[in-house]
Amino acid sequence: MTAATLLQTAGGGFGGFLIPLGLMFALMYFMVIMPQQRQRKKMQEMLGALKTGDKIVTSGGIYGTVNGIDGDSVILKISSEPQVKIRIARAAIAQVEASEDAK
Repeated sequence: MTAATLLQTAGGGFGGFLIPLGLMFALMYFMVIMPQQRQRKKMQEMLGALKTGDKIVTSGGIYGTVNGIDGDSVILKISSEPQVKIRIARAAIAQVEASEDAK
């Protein structure tokens, strides 16, 4: 074999390696990264639309009603008979159940 043939074979092997690598990256992007971005955007919209009276569940499993919003924290009323309120981070909210006004 000549040197030119060896270089041509090596160059083709490198190009043959880049195509599957690119396809793997594209597959990872569409299967992992895009759904995570959509989920993060949906969560930010939910937290942005949070208002007083919404019933929520925290990531720790605490159920309560939003009593006030103060920047990055939320005042959560978890009991009404002996009135109990706690302050939680807005990021600790896992889901919004319903609004008090919706009843």
